Amino acid sequence: MTSAELLLHPVRLRVVQAFLGDRALTTSQLRELLPDVSTATLYRQVSTLADAGLLEVVEERKVRGATERTYRLRTEAAHVGPAEARRLSPDEHRQAFTTFVAGVLDDFDHYLAGPDVDLGRDGAGYRKAALYLTDEELLDLVTDLREVVSRRMSLPPEGRTRRLLTTVLMPGE
Repeated sequence: MTSAELLLHPVRLRVVQAFLGDRALTTSQLRELLPDVSTATLYRQVSTLADAGLLEVVEERKVRGATERTYRLRTEAAHVGPAEARRLSPDEHRQAFTTFVAGVLDDFDHYLAGPDVDLGRDGAGYRKAALYLTDEELLDLVTDLREVVSRRMSLPPEGRTRRLLTTVLMPGE
């Protein structure tokens, strides 16, 4: 199965997104985060991601005679590379983007369902900007963004709030 096939499945994408931020989670914790996904489906999709090497087992412990595994996302494996992306048809890209946007909508719905929503206080929002850039300037921007975000991705979670940063970059015409 290709990375695109693994990651662009709606439930598997949501599972992967739940692990973002170097989180270690058990399937029980995933069930709490994804209550609308049946237990059987969740276990099957976690198994698929683990078998493919996208999730790694970081701890095992016995719980009532069963083995409970704690997983962590192997972020270096959890992406669709440029070569694979070029092989996708326009319809496959449309399906992938729809799955991606549905995941963003799910994250935002989850946030809005919280007990104390305040977009200003929480730094939550959504924006769109138009930039006029040469190809070289675009590459510089992407490099700068990667550097800025990477520095913050390495911060430990203690004393911090997990925040999701979603980007979409495309030609405007």
